[in-house]
Amino acid sequence: MPEPVVTALDARGVATLSLNRPEAGNAYDHAMIQGVLAALHDLGGRPELRAVVLKGNGRHFQAGADLKWIRDVSTASGEENERVSLATAEAMDRLNRLPVPTVALVQGGCFGGGTGLVAACDVVIAADNAIFAISEVRWGLTAAIIIPQLGDAVSARQLRRYALTAERFDAAEARRIGLVHEVVPPDGLAAAGEAMVARLLENGPQAMADTKSWILKFAWGGFDRATFEAFSASHAATRRSAEAAEGLASFAEKRAARWAPGR
Repeated sequence: MPEPVVTALDARGVATLSLNRPEAGNAYDHAMIQGVLAALHDLGGRPELRAVVLKGNGRHFQAGADLKWIRDVSTASGEENERVSLATAEAMDRLNRLPVPTVALVQGGCFGGGTGLVAACDVVIAADNAIFAISEVRWGLTAAIIIPQLGDAVSARQLRRYALTAERFDAAEARRIGLVHEVVPPDGLAAAGEAMVARLLENGPQAMADTKSWILKFAWGGFDRATFEAFSASHAATRRSAEAAEGLASFAEKRAARWAPGR
């Protein structure tokens, strides 16, 4: 099986971290979470690292959680559910706190956890075919582990709309609310990313690391360990709820959930 996360580091110290489940829209499962954690741990220990580019192979950037896998996890023990949520939250947090600039390149679908990944990056460039949704509530789940990063990116006001409606929005709207910095044609995405990396490499590495650290001290994403554990526990508990069971069943059975109008 192909590796779910592929990392390459060039001579400039620029790493490209590619999500590599294109057949599943790069939806995340246990293997992808562990792959992201391992890649970020390795990159964080490399003194030559200057920047990280995050991308998704195939048509879509990242389609959120693999709901078939989530349904299996939801029937496991409470301890296993907490381990899954902690690992997922840790991957988001490591990306958010990485002491080098991070650039996300987004095409196609960017749903659920995918929106958390881009919110955890310093710069986000989207193709004009990108579609976004903070979709967890649609399936009776919560976006607890990405709320801090999303709150920093789009503000509480915008988050209250999009995390509660689970509606889809395009790249132009993502830019308007602050989730995306720049929108380009799909065939210009790689070049726009390279231009941004070149601009970042002109700046002092330690100065950028210090600046990022200070920004996080005043951001929702700069939470302490107790808060980290609290939202991870809430995320895990919701996954095992009756409402989540119904939401995930509605996905598997391709029907409306019982709370939808007319059911």
